[in-house]
Amino acid sequence: MRLRSVLLSLLLVPLAGCELLDLVESAGDDAAVAPAPTLEPAEARSALDALRTVDRRPRVPAYDREAFGPAWRDVDRNGCNQRDDVLLRDAVPGTVVVQVQRSCPHDVIAGTWTDPYHGTRLEFDDLKDQRQAQAIQIDHVVPLAEAWVSGAHAWSAERRSRFANDLPSLVAADGPTNASKGSQDPAGWRPKAAFQCAYATRWIDVKQRWDLAVDTSEARALASMLDTCPTPSPA
Repeated sequence: MRLRSVLLSLLLVPLAGCELLDLVESAGDDAAVAPAPTLEPAEARSALDALRTVDRRPRVPAYDREAFGPAWRDVDRNGCNQRDDVLLRDAVPGTVVVQVQRSCPHDVIAGTWTDPYHGTRLEFDDLKDQRQAQAIQIDHVVPLAEAWVSGAHAWSAERRSRFANDLPSLVAADGPTNASKGSQDPAGWRPKAAFQCAYATRWIDVKQRWDLAVDTSEARALASMLDTCPTPSPA
């Protein structure tokens, strides 16, 4: 796998040989990109019970995508935009190929990913090709439009921008799957059964960290998905 990555990089990246090899050797090391937080199912249940509740269709101003600022802002100031940070973090270890682009040391150009909602294997050899780039998208676990009605409409522009680019709230996902999810919450859309536990815990984590509310139907769907989580083995 490492040799294939090096050969692929030699075709795709016009860098000097030594520099390129150093870059590919370090491409699998995502130490500079913080991992996504996870809650244990029991923690997620407690967090869900503690979330504020709102009406299913609260009376708030009309959703405005521009209120969240442009995508993908480099909020952590590591030189790379959040798309590249997520692609690097979520790639199957040992498969990602990067290049240095301006201030970004890990501009991702190829690799393999597993869609977190359906388990589809996604392999790309040139993410500078628009068709390939559209086939893997960066998804807001809690969609911006859903966050808006859950409390973000009252935030400052800066807080909305930070939420829209919050690394732990983002995942690399299959393009068509992301499109089918759209702005729906768990009451309207669910991933495959095998991925519902992870989806619910991440959704709840985002809402807890950003103090976003849930409605009754949403909370019921989340509780149902938490029921799919494995039962801990007795000590």
